[in-house]
Amino acid sequence: MPLLISTPTRIPIPGGKVIDEHVGAVNTPTTGLDTSVSVAHMVAPPGWSEPFQTPEFGEITLVVKGTVVVEHDGGRLEVHAGQSVITTGGERIRYSCGADGAEYVAVCLPAFSPDTVHRDAE
Repeated sequence: MPLLISTPTRIPIPGGKVIDEHVGAVNTPTTGLDTSVSVAHMVAPPGWSEPFQTPEFGEITLVVKGTVVVEHDGGRLEVHAGQSVITTGGERIRYSCGADGAEYVAVCLPAFSPDTVHRDAE
C-alpha cells in the first residue's frame, strides 16, 4: 500500500543549512527503507560549506537552484541547477555552495547516518 510522507523531519546541523529528511532512518524508521535509502531536501545559505567527509554511502545530488560545489581528491566540480552528481561511498569529498546558496535533493544509498558520514574534524 502506498505511504504518504506528509511532512519531513528537520535534521538540525550547524552552519545554517536546512536538511528535511523525507525518507530514511530519522523520518521513516519503521518502513523497512530506513537503512537502504534516504531522501532529503536541502537548502544551503550563500557561502555555506562543511568539512571533508568520507561517507560509507553513495550519494546522488540533484541541484534545483544555485550551485553545489563538490571537492574531491581529483579536483573540484561545480554542479548547477538542473544538473546532478553521483559520489561513491569511501570517496573523500567536501560539499559547499556558491555565492547564491543552493537548493538540492540528496539520495543516499545506503541511507545517511551520522555514524557513517565520517566528517573530518574542522
